[in-house]
Order: sequence, then C-alpha cells, then structure tokens
Amino acid sequence: FTFATFVEGKSNQLARAAAIQVGENPGRAYNPLFIYGGVGLGKTHLLQAIGHYLLKRNPRLALTYVSSEHFVNEVVSAIRYERILPFRQRYRAIDVLIIDDIQFLSNKERSQEEFFHLFNTLYEAGKQVVISADVPPKMLTGVHERMQSRFSSGMSADVGPPDIETRVVILQRLAAAEDILLPDNVGLFVASKVRSNIRELEGAF
Repeated sequence: FTFATFVEGKSNQLARAAAIQVGENPGRAYNPLFIYGGVGLGKTHLLQAIGHYLLKRNPRLALTYVSSEHFVNEVVSAIRYERILPFRQRYRAIDVLIIDDIQFLSNKERSQEEFFHLFNTLYEAGKQVVISADVPPKMLTGVHERMQSRFSSGMSADVGPPDIETRVVILQRLAAAEDILLPDNVGLFVASKVRSNIRELEGAF
C-alpha cells in the first residue's frame, strides 16, 4: 500500500493530497489528519502509504501504525498486568502515530482516556497523528466530545466511492499486476456493475 499503487480520482483527491503533504511535512502540514469514508474505499491504503513514505525518507523515524482494536487490546493488557506506565512511555516516545478505524474506541472509556492523553502529549510535542474512521469526527458516536473536538482541529478529508473512470483504471491496474489482458469493453462492463467500493470491485475482477 503505497502512493504509487493508489488510484487517484475525484472521490479521493483531497485525502490523497493531504496524505502526501503529511508525508512531506510530518507534524507541520496537517495535524491531526483525519481521513474518513465507507468500507473498502482506500482509507487503510492511504494510511499505510503515509507510513511507507515517511519511513522511506527517514528509516530511523519512530513510527507506529496500529488499528484501534489492537490499541484497545493493549490498554486492557497493560491494565491487567499492571504495565500501564511502560505502555504510556512506549507510545509517548514515538514521532508519528497512525491509527486506523478510531470508531472502535466507541464506548470504551478507559481506552478513550488513554488515547486522549496520548494524543495531547504527541500533539503538544509537534508529533504527527493520522486517524481514520468511517464517519467525520463530529459524527463519531460513543466518543467523548473533547476527542471529537481534537480530531476536528486539524484537516479532515473524506474518501468517497470511486467514479466509473476511476473504477476502470483500478481494474486495469489489477489486470496488469496479474499479467492479464482486460479488453476495454469488459473493464467498462464490470466497472458499471460494481459501484459500492474497491474491495467488491477486486472481488468481481
């Protein structure tokens, strides 16, 4: 998942441009960067592309990419085994935090508390935070208003369903990767039938 393999279209243009800016100027361009959109539209691809780009430019960068589910499991484990202090120290020493599917923190009070303080620590130190979710910050349910406010303080960019031209390009890329000849009329036919998300398009291919 890199910027080179990400197919740009009208539905993701802003999010991709913002992601590249974060890759170029972490902690300064858009902080936090909040990318939102439905399932299978490329949010995870963009988040990982930022990570790859940053590490390529600076292999010594302390970067952590984590799903919210994994973060919650780490908090639970740290509390259970009385290792909350080492947990905090480890996360607060990083330069870039990329966290996927933040909506998973919904109604998880202790995890939200830990993340809120972690976010503030990193932000105040000028460290980059990148977040993804299925909805904009203000529409996150079961998430504290103060966290929604923090998430809204930077740049929010949505990733929408790809238009038919973008879907055709995605199919052509998939075909090229598999060394398969995809006739134009076949690509157009498949792209016209599968409209919801990229994952389903890949399945149809």
